[in-house]
Amino acid sequence: MKLKIARSSATVRGLALLAALGGGALQAHAQAVASAVVPAPQGVLSLNASASVEVTKDLLSITFTASRDGSDAGTVQSQLKQALDAALAEARKVAKPQQVEVQTGNFSLYPRYAAKGGINGWQGTAELVVQGRDMAAISQLAGRIQSMAIGRVAYGLSREASQKVEAEVTAQAIQRFQAQAAEIARQFGYQGATVREVNVQTNEPGMVPMAAKAYMRAAAAPMDEALPVEAGKGTVTATVSGTVQMNR
Repeated sequence: MKLKIARSSATVRGLALLAALGGGALQAHAQAVASAVVPAPQGVLSLNASASVEVTKDLLSITFTASRDGSDAGTVQSQLKQALDAALAEARKVAKPQQVEVQTGNFSLYPRYAAKGGINGWQGTAELVVQGRDMAAISQLAGRIQSMAIGRVAYGLSREASQKVEAEVTAQAIQRFQAQAAEIARQFGYQGATVREVNVQTNEPGMVPMAAKAYMRAAAAPMDEALPVEAGKGTVTATVSGTVQMNR
């Protein structure tokens, strides 16, 4: 009885080994067949094309700042709050959705240290950000806010303005992509090209700060005068990239 059991165990192990070897062989055979059935793509071309449209910037952003310094933290904080409240009261008079939008920015208070160590005073800053498409109203507001100084001025393109030209610039980029594909295929002796995969992206300019010299001249104007503004142009760009199959 023991001899029969031993032979049975050896037989089982042998069959398992053959199955494993057979499975590996079958897998290798399947891979070989797949490679033979699906050859590597031929005549595939990678391309990218882009187009751009200039648009007048229609978004103005002004950041007002206030800085205070003193020996007492509570006093410095109170002074900053008063300056911010006064500026907010003036800005809210002209606030209008999308046209003139108002929001508070950074508000910080930190200790000032003496050369020999230890706190010998407090410093703090506060910010107010006014942004929108009504550049005339915002520039006039800049002249009326006297509790805070102009810290930064930047111009940009609103989403509404960029959307107006996105379809146009995307169509131009697609036409250039198709023209490139057809021309290159022709030069390689093919009759045409079929799109395999494609990706379309659009980019619009962000907020661009005013040039330092221009800003210094504007900041030197009397506080009751409107801030001179000149937005300039922004560029909306569309890029089409992908692959095409050149056809005989």
